[in-house]
Amino acid sequence: MNRNSELVEIYIARGEAEANIIKGLLDSYGIPSLLKAQASPSVHVFAVDGMGQVAILVRAEDADDARELIKGEQE
Repeated sequence: MNRNSELVEIYIARGEAEANIIKGLLDSYGIPSLLKAQASPSVHVFAVDGMGQVAILVRAEDADDARELIKGEQE
């Protein structure tokens, strides 16, 4: 990713496993992404009251396409 690209949060995954699946989906469509966890996965293996959640970030220009891909996979 370009250092000057604005990153936007497009999805909050319930845990590292879900986040990695979504990252793989985005990568397969050529959309680079970053994962941002609130706590170490080794500390919070399961999401409880928001702990263990992982934010998925993409470039602002890719946000709409990324959301559509995720939405399509959830239907």
